[in-house]
Amino acid sequence: MRDGRRCRLADQRVAEGYTTGEPIAAFVLSTAKKSADYAQFLGLTGAVRPGHTDLVKHYKSQGYVDPRGGGRSSYRSTISDVIGGSIARLFLQATFGTVILSSISQVGPLKAQRSLAAQIEERTRQEPGQLVPSREIEQIETALAGNEIWSIDGDFAKEAGQLIKQTRIEGDSLGAAVEVVAVNVPSLVGEPLYQSLKVRLMGTLGGLNAVQGVEIGAGFAVVARKGSENNDPIRRDGYQSNSHGGLLGGITTGMPLVLNVGFKPTSTIVKPQQSVRKDLNEIDFELAKGRHDPCVGVRAGVTLESRVAIELMNAVLMHQAAHVDVENYRLFGTAAGHQPTF
Repeated sequence: MRDGRRCRLADQRVAEGYTTGEPIAAFVLSTAKKSADYAQFLGLTGAVRPGHTDLVKHYKSQGYVDPRGGGRSSYRSTISDVIGGSIARLFLQATFGTVILSSISQVGPLKAQRSLAAQIEERTRQEPGQLVPSREIEQIETALAGNEIWSIDGDFAKEAGQLIKQTRIEGDSLGAAVEVVAVNVPSLVGEPLYQSLKVRLMGTLGGLNAVQGVEIGAGFAVVARKGSENNDPIRRDGYQSNSHGGLLGGITTGMPLVLNVGFKPTSTIVKPQQSVRKDLNEIDFELAKGRHDPCVGVRAGVTLESRVAIELMNAVLMHQAAHVDVENYRLFGTAAGHQPTF
């Protein structure tokens, strides 16, 4: 009887959007699996795609590798990041009002003229130290979703969309860059050395499939500046600009976290290329079957946002662990009616 009641209570809390203390699980079904398309890459005589992981994964695993679907090199594998990131995002938004956004800033040679980071910095400059209201964030999200690709610059998005379509027709692929911006970030999270939030963010984003570079704040543009040009002025109400991208010494400053992530062109393309089989016999490689995105970077925004959310939440919890309150570790308080606060 008691067990049945407990189950009903748990079901009610789940329906209301609460966790019950049990592990959170998600089951995702792929509706576009075509295993036969990967027969070309099977075994020691399987072809190697230039730019792909086929060769190194084969020898790293001593031949025990399954190339169907791309395996761990496929973006399908990032679904776990998105699931975990969705929980981290709920926590960050409920606790601090933190929201993580992304915008495609470059496709091939085309560069956006409007920047998500610049737009948010302009807003924070108007009211330093103040949270960006949720209604303004919603307006930005609506603008991003309304364009042909996920970008704050509508004109660029339209032109880039046409370039991607033309590149697909040509059997080739394109690189891309994506801005990731976290708004309303809590300050003082992260550590100065081994758990530096800078190290963790650059590692998690740089380690994502197809990523070739990660910049924080003004990135490589700082190389051409003098210190007097790059240092962000500080007043009583906070930083007045954000060249540092929300991080100093691996610790958040409360300014928006700004990262720019560069993706290589999709490795699997239709155009003929020089390559080898896994036994290292040379071949003229041509893709036999399969459909592949001509620009993988334009789909990566949600994964980048999710990985930032996970690392930021982890840093918040580590920061909290360093501020232990003994009152939270008493079962029976000394004062009447005392209850632990966690």
